[in-house]
Amino acid sequence: MDYLWIVWLIAGVAFAIAEVFTLGFVLLWFGLGAIAASLVALVGLGITWQVAVFLTVSILLTIASRTILEKTLFQNRGAGLKTGIASLPGQTGTVVEAAGGSSEGAVKVFGSTWTAIPLDGEEPLEVGERVTVDRVDGTVIYVRRERARGGSWRS
Repeated sequence: MDYLWIVWLIAGVAFAIAEVFTLGFVLLWFGLGAIAASLVALVGLGITWQVAVFLTVSILLTIASRTILEKTLFQNRGAGLKTGIASLPGQTGTVVEAAGGSSEGAVKVFGSTWTAIPLDGEEPLEVGERVTVDRVDGTVIYVRRERARGGSWRS
């Protein structure tokens, strides 16, 4: 079977071409495994060695690529992304309803109006003040006044 190396080579090229049409990143490694098996067949080793080299190279490359890709591309997956209520702390809002006797007011953040309570030690809220959301408790946000930053961004 002197022609078996050609079969492995054709299989390797076919796997590499098929990789272009798939979403996963696996077939390329099987293509490289087939090319490695082609080299083993060209040297003259038997079919058992060829299959062993094909499987070993393919599986090791697949495992290595998954490990490398996960460490480099997905190391911070989701850690920095906050959505919904979790994204409110640290955001700036505007007081739209002054705090009454219960020290509750209303603050608009991201276009939504929330019941707001100033943090301990803060004065009651006044309409038009800029506040920063400290934390969220159910449907109530706890806010603190923004400190003067020394000038307007427009100047």
